[in-house]
Amino acid sequence: MATRWGIASAGKISHDFVTALSTLSSDEHQVVAVAAQQLSRAKTFASEHNIPHAYGSYDELAKNSDIEVVYIGTINTMHFDIAKLMLEAGKHVLCEKPLTLNLKQTKELVSLAKQKKLFLMEAVWSRCFPAYEALRKELEAGTVGEVLQVIVSFGVVIDEIDRLRLKELGGGTTLDLGVYVLQFAQLVFGPSAPESVVAQGYLNENGVDTSTSVTLKYKGGKTATLNTHSKVKLPNEAYVIGTKGTIKVIEPFWCPTTITTPEKTKEFILPTASKPFNFTNSAGLRYEAMEVRRCLRQDLLESPKITHEDSIILAQLEDEIRRQLGVVYDQD
Repeated sequence: MATRWGIASAGKISHDFVTALSTLSSDEHQVVAVAAQQLSRAKTFASEHNIPHAYGSYDELAKNSDIEVVYIGTINTMHFDIAKLMLEAGKHVLCEKPLTLNLKQTKELVSLAKQKKLFLMEAVWSRCFPAYEALRKELEAGTVGEVLQVIVSFGVVIDEIDRLRLKELGGGTTLDLGVYVLQFAQLVFGPSAPESVVAQGYLNENGVDTSTSVTLKYKGGKTATLNTHSKVKLPNEAYVIGTKGTIKVIEPFWCPTTITTPEKTKEFILPTASKPFNFTNSAGLRYEAMEVRRCLRQDLLESPKITHEDSIILAQLEDEIRRQLGVVYDQD
């Protein structure tokens, strides 16, 4: 039986997610309904993607008994409330990163999901890519010896976009780009949190960060050097450096199709879709949808690729970086 999806938001990332779903079998994935704050936007989206139902409120989406799991693609500030609404209505949830704005909200959602015995996953899609699976295998095999250093940067010129520029929209690079560099460090050095975090950066006139430079210190002489920027393009590659060499995850490291090791280059081809995408390599959103279906079919309440504990540690790190930079949201 197909996994039956509801889509919360008719924005760009929701378009890409539904388009990525179209690269998978309709016997396995079906979109039942879409909701937006404006019914007209939901109807346009539904028409474009051949979705049976369109709603002008998230409450209506939550009440559709045919929906099994809801994908949340709204702006950051709405994640918590919508995820809570859907969990309360008995829906499983795949919520775009950052799962919420802070640790307090993240813990509440995780607790609610566990209480309701529902699946909850932060959509850190990177973790579901075949290239990341290959990276995990190289790390397990000890290809580059003992890994002591991770270097990752994520910088793109997006400082004029409201969702990144404005505090009231949960802006700043820490939640938008930082989650990707942090999850990469945690993938290599985790699962436990680093021993210390040192962060510096610049804030804009609205009090959110336009750039960050973060050092994470882990046990055993391990360090991660992470950079984010919204005013300049950075290399956007990830380096895993060990005593016997380096693994490089080629740009875009957050949705990669190529990794290199001292011995070889591994490439992974993304499928093509019938409609154009808004963002880089969005066809890869199919992998997290496949992971959600796998987990639901196996009665798992969290994905081993991005666990509840992973999301809690990411939220802790994001909170600490914002604290050191002086970025405070009303929700804090």
